[in-house]
Amino acid sequence: MNPIPTLIEKLNKQNLWHKTLELKRNEYLKVKGSIDTNLYLIETGAVRIFVLDEFEEHTIRFGYKNNLIAALDSFLSEKPSDLYIQALKHTSVKVMDKAAYMNFVSESAENTKIWQHVLENFALQQMERERDILTTSPVERYNRVLKRSPQLFQEIPNKYIASYLRMTPETLSRIKKS
Repeated sequence: MNPIPTLIEKLNKQNLWHKTLELKRNEYLKVKGSIDTNLYLIETGAVRIFVLDEFEEHTIRFGYKNNLIAALDSFLSEKPSDLYIQALKHTSVKVMDKAAYMNFVSESAENTKIWQHVLENFALQQMERERDILTTSPVERYNRVLKRSPQLFQEIPNKYIASYLRMTPETLSRIKKS
């Protein structure tokens, strides 16, 4: 069971979002070295979460309509993060600060359980992704992501999907054609 739709529904009912941000294409919601303890709900558009080393960008996650996103490391630790969050097209996000969210979580055992399920699902997704990157071929990675998240291929440009899959855009193009 995916707990995210239930969580979003409960957050919307309580109207805990304190503002809406409009991001232009390529505008950053978060940059490396900043602290970001907000939770975001994407209303329209799409974003990517990535890290930058001295040679290239490494996309680690995407978000699009009805996804919750956060710089989770900074959200949890309240410390600066190396993550960037960038709009890939015009994007509208609702914003909730950590204090409001944690008050919501602590309001009931049910809310606490939903939050625990969200974190567990995220950890399991990250473990699956790491295993895929380390042990499967580019074709297998592509097929698994296509099966798991078909909407990704409608929302996100191929060059970012290729980065996420740890392959060149040319390799992704060849795989898609075959």
